[in-house]
Amino acid sequence: MFGTGLLKGLGITLKHAIDTFTDDRKGVPSRYQDSIQLGNGRRIIDQPITQEGLLTIQYPEEKRLLPERFRYIPMLIWDTQANEDKCTACGICAKVCPPQCIWIVRDMDANGKPVARPAEFYIDAAVCMSCSFCVEFCPFDAIKMNHDYELAVYDRYPQLVYDKAELTVPVEYYAALWPAQYAAEEETKRQKEAADRAKVEAKARTDAEKAARAAAEAAKPKPTPEQVAASSTDTAQAAVSDGTTAVAAANGSTEADAKKARLDELKRKAAEAAKKRKEGGA
Repeated sequence: MFGTGLLKGLGITLKHAIDTFTDDRKGVPSRYQDSIQLGNGRRIIDQPITQEGLLTIQYPEEKRLLPERFRYIPMLIWDTQANEDKCTACGICAKVCPPQCIWIVRDMDANGKPVARPAEFYIDAAVCMSCSFCVEFCPFDAIKMNHDYELAVYDRYPQLVYDKAELTVPVEYYAALWPAQYAAEEETKRQKEAADRAKVEAKARTDAEKAARAAAEAAKPKPTPEQVAASSTDTAQAAVSDGTTAVAAANGSTEADAKKARLDELKRKAAEAAKKRKEGGA
């Protein structure tokens, strides 16, 4: 039992060794397929999980292509179209940061009034947890997670404390690192802008309809004083007629009630007279 299992294990090891040797002798080994050549023997290798063969890479000349959702330390986004920082120095990222490794100083204008942009922005990479809370809570998509992990230095301070200039990257850099997420964000932004435009257009149509109705009302001919007086007379006559009708109806109702009362009284007296005659005859 132990002898056959040992032979099977050695056979698998031998097969892997032969496959690896054969693959390494090819002009383009499997580990170099779909790789990005940077020149001077440097490559970015995209290794799928299902790949077989020689998996060891010659770092630092050869590096693996990092997954899109890999995150290390934050970076600030520079909007190249607007030519300004996306960061407004609101301070939310500094408040939600668990290790409190973010410091922000808001900029001021010539009159000393605060403006919505950072004058200074610092991140201590030595204590950053790479949790991306700052990214999730940023309301302006101004801070994202970078893929740069080669940050080894000899001195923690000040070399691991990154300032605004070192943290700022153009939005195209972020789009290259996070293509799927960037496309999703742009689609969401386009949908929001389309919804806002639809609301503005609907409001404009409503305002135009109100203005058209107001213009139509204003365009109607105004009645002359004689017409106004005649209309007032007709209204008064109609009111008098309605009042007369109501009074007549009330009078008719009163007369009917009096007549009924007199009839009931006659019936009562006749009944009493009949009762007395009956008693006298007895």
